[in-house]
Amino acid sequence: MDISSYKPKGRIEHKHLLNLLDYSTADIYEILHLANSLKAASKRGKKHELLKGKTLAMIFTKSSTRTRVSFEMGMHQLGGHSLFLSGNDIQLGRGETVADTARVLSRYGIDGVMIRTFLQSDVEELAKYGSFSVINGLTDDFHPCQALTDIFTVAENFGRLNGIKLAYFGDGNNMAHSLMLAGAKTGMEIFICSPDGYKPNPEITAAAQKFGNVTVTDSVEEAAKNANVLYTDVFFSMGQDIDKAKEKALMPYQVNADVLALADKDAVFMHCLPAHRGEEVTADVIDSTRSIIFEQAENRLHVQKAVMCLLMGKK
Repeated sequence: MDISSYKPKGRIEHKHLLNLLDYSTADIYEILHLANSLKAASKRGKKHELLKGKTLAMIFTKSSTRTRVSFEMGMHQLGGHSLFLSGNDIQLGRGETVADTARVLSRYGIDGVMIRTFLQSDVEELAKYGSFSVINGLTDDFHPCQALTDIFTVAENFGRLNGIKLAYFGDGNNMAHSLMLAGAKTGMEIFICSPDGYKPNPEITAAAQKFGNVTVTDSVEEAAKNANVLYTDVFFSMGQDIDKAKEKALMPYQVNADVLALADKDAVFMHCLPAHRGEEVTADVIDSTRSIIFEQAENRLHVQKAVMCLLMGKK
């Protein structure tokens, strides 16, 4: 079943989005279909206040341009409210437990919490002790909202997901993990191209391979050959120190004109941003007409609105 043949039901049987391991293909398609409807409504200037009266708390121990603005604007467009809570502003950053924070926010009637942080265990603990829906805005292990956005953007550009080859180059990080899961579950062919020492978590790789077509390789040519999508991320994630050995290991996996030439003639380039031109990607690729990074960035808004509606909109 490809996304074009899926008939949306208007619901998913989940309270949280912690990662994509327990999301079915139908769950993912449900999000993408609603995102498409919400994007169309937004483009027409049609009001869609599906979360009127709802409140989203946004906890950031890792800062972000796209995550904060897209969730904040998303709640505004959906008729709800958002509360920005940085690690410096709340007691969580001063030693209060995640469980206590969850219980307090529950007493205040919060409907959802988006958290962008380091530890996946913090996200899971919030979900365990809170009465609200929890959305993983990023951890060191997973970035599900971005991966859902990415496959939504792929579907927009190609009209399908089934059979699309996406090649990811660089550090086998949270983006690689989430792209493997999202792509495998929707019929895509996912290649993760990383050097030894920087490959994705083998347990997450094995889990993704149970769902679909996932290959981990150190061959740039194998990954890029006839790819429909070339994808990369920064060499050093937020909070990581610059490591010359890591930089040296990853530079041969830079997406440049030579790599683009190996891909399909209609291939597109994607990056979750922020980007460092001259490191993981060259300017002639990221700033070319093949690059769809800003469509991708916009789509965070629409996909996350769909996630919030499906999780927080329940009576």
